[in-house]
Amino acid sequence: MKYLQSKLLILIGLLLGLTQVQAQHLPSSSKRTHQDVPFVQEYSIKYYSDEQSTDLKKVYADRNGTVQLLGTKGLFRTHAGAFLYPGTFTPDKTYLAMKDKNISSLSTVEDQFVYLDEKAVFSNAWAGSLYLKHELPGAKHFVHGEDFTFLVSDGSNIHLVNQAGVIYKGKISGSPVIGISYDIASARFLLLAENKVMAFSTDTKKLQTLTEGSGFTSFVVREGKNKLAVATTDGYFEWDLLADKKVGEKYNALPWPSLTSLTEINGLLWFGSERGAFMQKEDGGFNYYYGERWLPGDQVLHISQKNEDEVLVLTDKGLGKLVFMSQTLAEKAAYYSEQVRERHIRHGFNATLSRMEKGNMDTGRLDDSDNDGLWTSMYLGGEAFRYAATGSADALKNVKESLDALERLYTINPVEGFPSRSFNRSGYIDKLADPDRWQHAADKEWDWKATTSSDEVIGHVFVFGVIAELVDNEALRNQAIGLLDQLMTHIVENDWYLIDYDGKHTTWGRWNPEYVNGFPTMVGDRKLNSSNIIAMLQTAYHFTRKEVYKKEAYMLMDKHDYLENLMRPMEVIGKAQEGSDDWAAMLSESWNHSDDEMYFMGYWGLYRYAFTAELKEKFRLAIQDHWESERPEKDGLWNIFGALVNRENFDLEEAVWYLQEHPLDMISWNTANSHRKDIKLLEQNFREQTTELVLPPDELMIRRHNGNRFTLDGGNGGGQEYSAGDIWLLPYWMGRYLGVISDPLTK
Repeated sequence: MKYLQSKLLILIGLLLGLTQVQAQHLPSSSKRTHQDVPFVQEYSIKYYSDEQSTDLKKVYADRNGTVQLLGTKGLFRTHAGAFLYPGTFTPDKTYLAMKDKNISSLSTVEDQFVYLDEKAVFSNAWAGSLYLKHELPGAKHFVHGEDFTFLVSDGSNIHLVNQAGVIYKGKISGSPVIGISYDIASARFLLLAENKVMAFSTDTKKLQTLTEGSGFTSFVVREGKNKLAVATTDGYFEWDLLADKKVGEKYNALPWPSLTSLTEINGLLWFGSERGAFMQKEDGGFNYYYGERWLPGDQVLHISQKNEDEVLVLTDKGLGKLVFMSQTLAEKAAYYSEQVRERHIRHGFNATLSRMEKGNMDTGRLDDSDNDGLWTSMYLGGEAFRYAATGSADALKNVKESLDALERLYTINPVEGFPSRSFNRSGYIDKLADPDRWQHAADKEWDWKATTSSDEVIGHVFVFGVIAELVDNEALRNQAIGLLDQLMTHIVENDWYLIDYDGKHTTWGRWNPEYVNGFPTMVGDRKLNSSNIIAMLQTAYHFTRKEVYKKEAYMLMDKHDYLENLMRPMEVIGKAQEGSDDWAAMLSESWNHSDDEMYFMGYWGLYRYAFTAELKEKFRLAIQDHWESERPEKDGLWNIFGALVNRENFDLEEAVWYLQEHPLDMISWNTANSHRKDIKLLEQNFREQTTELVLPPDELMIRRHNGNRFTLDGGNGGGQEYSAGDIWLLPYWMGRYLGVISDPLTK
């Protein structure tokens, strides 16, 4: 594919031009490394209809790249429009005389626009010399045959026209014609009615019915295959144009079988339906384009190819231009880095842009979050890995800025070693999330959020360890280690609790044996909290060398069975047995994907900073067991963590698939897949896995790593843009540091 000269690629080029210093790569002899060569990245540019451009029917592009649309009110052109910045339509006033033409259909011949009106088939190309009178005042359909011969129909009649005039007139019985095509191989025009397919031979001038049925909506001649594909209201079938017989049975295992449009682009079938568009891949599966990530409306009216890299999908609410761009993972990372820095940094936090009006980023607000500390830790970890892999001075600046934000979580409240959830300027508590959790700081200009949970704590410990180990900046290393020590001192001295400003432990900040071992063995929190606290203590000991952390860790493992708890196989985890208390029952209603996130954030310190080689091997087995249970989700981060403990047995291809298939558009558009007929739905289960195979990220709603990737429907109408900092950049840069993703290769 050619490289598109877009704003997107300009941004990427600028970002990749940042000065880099000597990289620090993790040594490895493994050959399991993804070579970062260009892949196809899809995105959409949308154009919404307004009152003047309603009732659009067809869309085509000519050899100059001009896009023209036909509606009941005439011809239109696209206006403005870029990735993330939708355009609209404007009446096409290019040619003065066109305003007086009553255009009923539009097509292209030799990549030039050709029109049909009540008098003629004509064009403004070829010096305006194409003007063929057809003598059908009600003409609706036409198609080019050979040597500038056209078949024209008003639904009931057909006229064959060329430079000599009308050379044949015929009549159609039964249902009216709704489409015309031409088969070069058999030199036949093909006509489609709602209940039959017909063929008209230019040699014999005879019209014959090839097949009959019902609910026919569209058809296309398959180039070089001697086949005709026929779309219906319940799937499609193929017709052998040489043998004139049906090929196999009707196929309706489609994303949605009620088809409205059908075409072929680069040898692949493209379908329009009442619920989006989809392309049939070479392996028989489908790429599904549904919802406003891809299209302005759900009902597809027409599909055509713009050029080698772009497909035009016309819907009832406007046009979606699907762009197929060639890029490397490194280029994608550069774009996402720009996205984070431009729109998602709030006081150094990695934040979500919320309260947007239908995807309009200029209307959004950077919101606070209960998990400001966690999402920021994950972004910060990615930037630390980026620095370790590339030596980027820009990454180091980002590390400092976000580490300062984490540090302020500790200093803005009055409790030594206690991390706040978030902070914000004073005077706005009633407009923030969970107003009851906010407290006034000593500095009257600021407020801070209490009730911190274990989610934030494990995120902090993870990134403090990463910075302390990988960032060769003494000030930042000391800052991270100092915060780590404060936090762990607080937890140890408070009997394994996180103690808030009111002297009480928080709801979720509890690692005390009485609490942890109070759960039945099948309740996940018993295993999770044991795993996390041992990881936290090991990390603290590794960088501070304070014996108290090692001593207390062994006490928990030996005296209170925390080692046994964390080694418990994932297959044991499930619902609490009958008779368990309400708390245990609530925590084990179904699989908790936030728990998965906490486990894996802890695995860095659990495995990497293990006290002994024997413990490290045990922890490796526990991590491998958990990773095995997560494999069906194909989560990019979990698979990269798999490489941490077993470089020769982790799902590299699936990790790369996640990174490549993740949409550039990080907006929370509504998505729906539960209606699809091409997927097999599973019975309800504890893991909440809905399908045998997880769908690609660009067909699902945007979600963080704590979401269930088997959730088929969701979104909030474009009300948020998520940050790529934790969702995508962390697994990518961790993969770069671990050496399982290569530097970008020369194109």
